[in-house]
Amino acid sequence: MALSPEEVNHVAMLARLALSEDEKTAFAEQLTLILDYVERLNELDTGEVEPLIHILPVFNVLRQDEALPGSSQEEILSNAPLVEDGQYKVPRII
Repeated sequence: MALSPEEVNHVAMLARLALSEDEKTAFAEQLTLILDYVERLNELDTGEVEPLIHILPVFNVLRQDEALPGSSQEEILSNAPLVEDGQYKVPRII
């Protein structure tokens, strides 16, 4: 399936590429080879091949979640420069 110069221009426009005439000719040949190869791959019978998500087995390598004791409100608010009614007090912005 040979690509026409118009098709190469269209793909270049979609990719926002400014191609010279030599580049258009080279890309037309390369894209034609790629599309021919994909066409050959489409002819393969893959009906009995199990679909893969990843070629290697992937396992969750993260640690288990553990509930740890937290800090009290007093400990957290002790670092604040201003506190009012058990909350951080910040300057008004508006």
